[in-house]
Amino acid sequence: MGLLDGTAQQAYYQGNDHGNYQFVSLADIINQFMVVYVGEDKIITKAKRMDVAFHAQRALAELSFDTFKSIKAQEITVPSSLQMALPHDYVNYTKISWVDSVGIKHLLYPTTKTSNPTSIIQNAGNGIYSPIISGFNAGFTTDETNITYGAGTAKDATNNQVDFTAAAFGSKLTWDNVTDFEIDKSYVLTYTISNVPYTDPASLSAVATITPRMNDAFGNKRSFTSRSSNGTYTETVTIPASSGGFTSSFWFNVTSTATFTGSISNIVLAESSDIPLNVGSATWAGYQSGTLDGNQNNYQDDVYWPLDGSRYGLDPQHAQANGSFYIDSLSGKIYFSSNISGQTVILDYISDSLGTDGEMQVHKFAEEAMYKWIAHAILSGKANIPEYQVNRFKKERWAAIRTAKLRLSNIKLEELTQILRGKSKQIKH
Repeated sequence: MGLLDGTAQQAYYQGNDHGNYQFVSLADIINQFMVVYVGEDKIITKAKRMDVAFHAQRALAELSFDTFKSIKAQEITVPSSLQMALPHDYVNYTKISWVDSVGIKHLLYPTTKTSNPTSIIQNAGNGIYSPIISGFNAGFTTDETNITYGAGTAKDATNNQVDFTAAAFGSKLTWDNVTDFEIDKSYVLTYTISNVPYTDPASLSAVATITPRMNDAFGNKRSFTSRSSNGTYTETVTIPASSGGFTSSFWFNVTSTATFTGSISNIVLAESSDIPLNVGSATWAGYQSGTLDGNQNNYQDDVYWPLDGSRYGLDPQHAQANGSFYIDSLSGKIYFSSNISGQTVILDYISDSLGTDGEMQVHKFAEEAMYKWIAHAILSGKANIPEYQVNRFKKERWAAIRTAKLRLSNIKLEELTQILRGKSKQIKH
């Protein structure tokens, strides 16, 4: 009946899965529950294995949050961007710290006085919300380094427009590296064509036309209506799933065999329903480039201890020089203060233990809590179960969870005694 034999012990010491005896896999929990708790002459006479598996996973996730010990950690070197992506199985953090040259952790504290809010693009003059493109000079970026002028095309800086002079078929005015477009989103384009010389269409073999087009990052293309005469045009289109060859681009294309002559100005392109946003916020830019405030820097003992009373009114939450951070759940990133750049940072965090099959295991100290949780969940979801039975298993579940927490707290009398010896020291003021 023993769980171990000589062969198993030899395989353990020669392998890499050390310490696994303290855990029970979730599959074993489910199997043992089906054998011991479900059947004739038992409180749970019938239960589907699928139901047991569901409640077992829910129990594992819930107990991982506040009962099991957090054993997950991630270490990175903070780049100059001062950002750290949250792990794929992140639920919450237990602590974040940077590590010095001898491997000692220095705890970082969260700051609640800053954030990375959504920054809306506005007109500099009147503060009105602006679209993605507002006038030719704005483009899709703050400069024109990503704009390509095709044959027969030139920028008229004086009149703030683009002039096409006898532009042949295929000539383009192109914005490259545009990443805003997405499938199934609607976009409104407004622009003005002027200086198109009058020509009797009947005398031409083809009318000179120009067509606005755009591609998303995956090459899905959508063309606006072709135009051939002066006027201001507004059109809304949606990018479908298609194949266009180009990626992340917006351009005006000469699409006729006749050469096109004219000017394009007042280009305005925006998502039809969304307020256009900046890439970053001024709040984050200030936090990223700033230095720690006086309270934080001045708390170092060798700097301000001689000045008695200088720290009167100091806010204890800022009385540290380790640095600070905040978590932006929307972007899924951790933002650090400027003094953390280049430091090795460790994120200790909580997961729900359901990420991989290897993670779906339970410490033996909490095995009984798992059985009681599943039993209570099964009974409370069944019809015609007496309320006293449901309440009985509810009490047993909470008792088992309390026992598991005490066991997993890992309090050792000798270690606690050593810590409490410091209480005998006299503190002089």
